[in-house]
Amino acid sequence: MALKSRSKINATFSMSSMTDVVFLLLIFFMITSTLVNPNAIKLLLPQSRQQTAAKPATSVSVTRELNYYVGTQRVPFNRLESTLRTAVGTETDVYISLHVDENVPMKEVVKVMNIAKNNDFKVILATRAR
Repeated sequence: MALKSRSKINATFSMSSMTDVVFLLLIFFMITSTLVNPNAIKLLLPQSRQQTAAKPATSVSVTRELNYYVGTQRVPFNRLESTLRTAVGTETDVYISLHVDENVPMKEVVKVMNIAKNNDFKVILATRAR
């Protein structure tokens, strides 16, 4: 009488339970990462050692003497907003590079940033490399 053993060991491994665990962890981390800083202000702050990938449409420069330039053209502050709108044209999602001397008071920088905000421009604050 020949007896066969019926307990065969299956050497395959099912990955379906592992993928379920990975997806659950992914969902958990996505939800908790949005709760970390719910009231944080989102700013585009370039690092001084790396360049940003955004291409600015034009640049605004403010000198130590509070002279304003759009590109290379000197503009009085009261005409800065209209000159910027003309330089940008009808583009959407516009980036403006802001070059400011380190001795310029912060309230002058905020004035230019307010003009950009009123016109839905995004501002890149230019820095020098270390």
